[in-house]
Amino acid sequence: MRPRSEAPAIELRAITRSYGRGAATVHALRGMDLVLPRGGFTAVMGPSGSGKSTFLQCAAGLDRPTSGEVLLGGEAISHLREDRLTELRRSRIGFVFQSFNLLPSLTVAQNVLLPQRLAGGRQDRRLAQELLTQVGLPEHGDRRPGQLSGGQQQRVAIARALITRPEVVFADEPTGALDTRTAQEVLGLLRRAVDSMGATVVMVTHDPVAASHADRVLFLADGVLAGELRHPDPQSVAAHMAALAAPARHFAGAAA
Repeated sequence: MRPRSEAPAIELRAITRSYGRGAATVHALRGMDLVLPRGGFTAVMGPSGSGKSTFLQCAAGLDRPTSGEVLLGGEAISHLREDRLTELRRSRIGFVFQSFNLLPSLTVAQNVLLPQRLAGGRQDRRLAQELLTQVGLPEHGDRRPGQLSGGQQQRVAIARALITRPEVVFADEPTGALDTRTAQEVLGLLRRAVDSMGATVVMVTHDPVAASHADRVLFLADGVLAGELRHPDPQSVAAHMAALAAPARHFAGAAA
C-alpha cells in the first residue's frame, strides 16, 4: 500500500446528492459528514433506498455530489476535471464488484494487470503473480475467467484491485453472488488485505455476516448516517438493521 500520511483515507464534508427536479427530486444523500481512517475495514449497510450505492459512488469518485466535498488522502476530488478524476481512480482507488467485472478475452494475469495498463504505467508481472499467490490462485494466471468458478473470479478481482497499491479499495456487495463458504473465503482475503497489507477497505453489503468481518459498520437511512457499530458480530448487526427497518414496517402497518 502507499505510505501513510496524516490525512484520513476518505473524508466526506457536508455531502448531498440529489436526482431530478421539482416535486420529483430524490435526495439520496443529505449533508453527510464522515471520516474513514487509513488501514481500516468499514462496512456500510442500510435498507433499500438508504443511499448506500450513492455513498459509494460519490466517495469513490464515480459520481459527483450535488454539494459538499470528498477528500481522498486529504486531496479534494469532487470538482476535479474528468480526465484527472479518471487518472486518480485508476492509480489510487481499487474496486471489487458483485459481478466481478473481469474481461473474458483476457487471461487472469492480464485482468490483474489491467489497471496498470490503463494507467499507462509499467505492468508489474511479478507483483501480479505475488497477488495471485496471496489470493490462492498461483497457477491460474494463463486461464480465462470463464474457466474459473465464481469464487475464483472474485479472488482475481481482489488481486486486480490491489495491483496499483491503492489508497482505498471499494467493494460493492462483493459476496452477493457467492455461496456461503466461498463468501467467507473472499471476506477473509479482504480482511487480510487490511491486516497484512495496510489496505483501507470500504464495503457496501446487505449481509450481517459479511459486515461482521469489518472493524466497524456504518448504518445509513434516508441519506444520512443513522448509527455506527464497532467490533461488530452478526447478531448485533442484524439487530441494528431490524431497528432501522422497524419504523418503515410501522408506517406501512398504519397505512394499511
